[in-house]
Amino acid sequence: PALNYTLSQLEKLLDTRRTQLDTLTRRRDKIQKRLDGLNAKIAAIGGAPAGGGGGRGRGGRRGKRARNDISLQDLIHQILSKAGGAVRVGDIADKALAAGYHSNSVNFRGIVNQMLIKDKRFVAADRGLYQLKK
Repeated sequence: PALNYTLSQLEKLLDTRRTQLDTLTRRRDKIQKRLDGLNAKIAAIGGAPAGGGGGRGRGGRRGKRARNDISLQDLIHQILSKAGGAVRVGDIADKALAAGYHSNSVNFRGIVNQMLIKDKRFVAADRGLYQLKK
């Protein structure tokens, strides 16, 4: 069925849509400005800003894989070498991120724990504590 609108009705409809578009665009720009500020704060403390889109995981942070100059295993080895003794998994993860290691994982501590278990250079000194194999 054809819609029968007068020219003035169509113009009024277009004006309403333009007004809605302007309002939504301003709201989006305001929210984007806040997000940019939050991303800057996250980056300042060594975190990765949310990226990608779609995808799985919390915050839709799937997408491009983070790239690092050194493997996580080698970085963990460096951290444990400097420590000179057993270190907690959470502390190792924190030191890796503080050293500039980039990860998009929402459970980076779990990834570090897996590396500690898999790599034969590391041994469990106690529950949740790891050191270099002697």
